[in-house]
Amino acid sequence: MTQIVVLPHQEVCPEGAVIEAEPGTSICDALLAHDIDIDHACGQVCACTTCHVVIREGFASLNEIDEDEEDMLDRAWGLEPTSRLSCQAKIGSIPLVVEIPKYSLNHAKENH
Repeated sequence: MTQIVVLPHQEVCPEGAVIEAEPGTSICDALLAHDIDIDHACGQVCACTTCHVVIREGFASLNEIDEDEEDMLDRAWGLEPTSRLSCQAKIGSIPLVVEIPKYSLNHAKENH
């Protein structure tokens, strides 16, 4: 099992969390399995950016990003060099520190 530290997010995970997941699991699935309700409006098919996360530690241990994910990430709010779509980022064996950005495109559309 791989440890994932989720940094506090005001709405999704106010206290932050430390969870574990099997390598090969997507970050999105790992978060959802531990009751961290990250947005995933497209059903995890790489068709939106609502599950955008920033990997603060362990980025190199994730699977390689593909062209479809890169194209979608260009639309993400708060894009950083270590940004990934959590539905596409597969966990490796190295612990991760994950930050869920304050806003997503859904937040902007829903006037949060």
